[in-house]
Amino acid sequence: MSSTATIPQPVPLGRRIRRFMSDYPLVPLIILLIALVVALQILRPGIVNERWIANTIKFAIPLAILAGCQTMTMLTGGIDLSVGTAATMSAFIISTQWVNQDPAVAFLIAMAPPLLIGLANGIGVGVFRVHPLIMTLGTSLIGIGCLQVYQRTVIASGTKVPEFLAWLGTGLTYGVPNALLLFVPLAALIIFTLRRTGFGRLLYAVGDNEHAARLSGVSYWQVIVALYGLSGLLAGITGLLYVGLIKAPSLSLVEPLVLPSVAAAVIGGTSIFGGRGGYTGTIIGALILTVLTTLLTILQMPEGARRMLFGAIVLLVTAAYLRIVEDR
Repeated sequence: MSSTATIPQPVPLGRRIRRFMSDYPLVPLIILLIALVVALQILRPGIVNERWIANTIKFAIPLAILAGCQTMTMLTGGIDLSVGTAATMSAFIISTQWVNQDPAVAFLIAMAPPLLIGLANGIGVGVFRVHPLIMTLGTSLIGIGCLQVYQRTVIASGTKVPEFLAWLGTGLTYGVPNALLLFVPLAALIIFTLRRTGFGRLLYAVGDNEHAARLSGVSYWQVIVALYGLSGLLAGITGLLYVGLIKAPSLSLVEPLVLPSVAAAVIGGTSIFGGRGGYTGTIIGALILTVLTTLLTILQMPEGARRMLFGAIVLLVTAAYLRIVEDR
């Protein structure tokens, strides 16, 4: 009895590329980031230098920290739209309290509202089962109202951005942004928490299958309260850093970063349905959005066209990247 040897068919190049990107999901993000930088250099020769890189990193760091809040909440199938208000409150309060209060007292006062907002979100979502979108939107509106009332009480005292925050937000040491002194340990802690700790595994478990997590003995409401409380603290830290970068506190200082923070997390591979994602991709997503903003500014596009193109690119990149991730 004879047998015919089966000759293996060659794998098409497209399938091999797709498989490679499925095994290494950060590769398409890095390729996109490099492509944007190359396009920027072509449109404005000489712009990509040490100073530009430092400025890009300085503006990407607050967005990346705020996107860290979105990454962790989205892992559980939630979202946090109150981070912009929480960050703005800490920024505005530290600038007004720094005038008359002891630095330590001013810091504690500034960080209290973001923590309270985070805990309120956690209790609403985890205990009373309010949808995260509605809960965080509601606390955001309440926070904005409280901030407007607070402004009237301190309008006569003026504002002052702490010198340390200005040094941290805008300063360079041997060409390296000082903000990295805060961001690198913070990012390492977030990544370690998500990958190596029980709390991180609980976030993935709750987002992947909340019912199964409950049957396994997970205390859902405790996880959610801790999660949103941590999100509030990170938002407060973002506000302190951002006011040092901008040096001009206002009642809407960090609000423009809310939707980009969601986009950075989604572009970075975090699923809005929960259970999948990570902070490393979110960091690259924040860099992509920062470079993209610079590119649109150089092209001198009208504000409306910039928003349309920005949204289209975000949708296309997200769809392409999630398609690759789904093949894993």
